[in-house]
Amino acid sequence: MGEIRFYRLGEEGVDGTLPLLLERVLARGQRALVRAGMAEALPRLDARLWTYAPDSFLPHGIAGGPHDADQPVLLTTDTGRNGADVLFLTDGARVDPAEADDLAMIVRLFEDRDGEAVAQAREDWRAVTQAQKEAVFWAREGGKWVEKARSSASGS
Repeated sequence: MGEIRFYRLGEEGVDGTLPLLLERVLARGQRALVRAGMAEALPRLDARLWTYAPDSFLPHGIAGGPHDADQPVLLTTDTGRNGADVLFLTDGARVDPAEADDLAMIVRLFEDRDGEAVAQAREDWRAVTQAQKEAVFWAREGGKWVEKARSSASGS
C-alpha cells in the first residue's frame, strides 16, 4: 500500500515542480502516470515536460496513442495503461484513496494561491485519513520541502 503525499505549491506551481518530481521517479527506475483534472491541461503539461530545462529530457506521452504502455510517464485525465508506480494528480484531479493499494505512491499537487484547489485538497486529505491510508502533507518553505503533517495508515 502506497503513501499519499500532498504538496502545497507556492510560486513555482505545478509547471515548476512536476518535472523535478518526475525526474526523481524515473531515476528510481519507476514509471509515472500524471492525471490532470481537465483535458485542457494536457497540452500545457506536455509542452512543459519538453521545455522545462535545456539540458534535460523527460520521456513521456499523452494517453490515447498506440504506445501508451511503453511510456515511462503518461499524461492523461483517466486511468493509465503504462504500469505506473507513482500517480501524480494535478489541475483539479482528485484523490481516490483506494488507488493507493496498487501504487507505490500518490502525489497530490495543488497551488496555495488557488482557494478552490486548497479546499479540494483539504477534502481529499479528510477522505484519505478516513480511509485509514498513510498521508503526508508537504509545503515549500525557504526553498526547501518541509513535512507539515502526517497521518498514519491506522488513522492517527
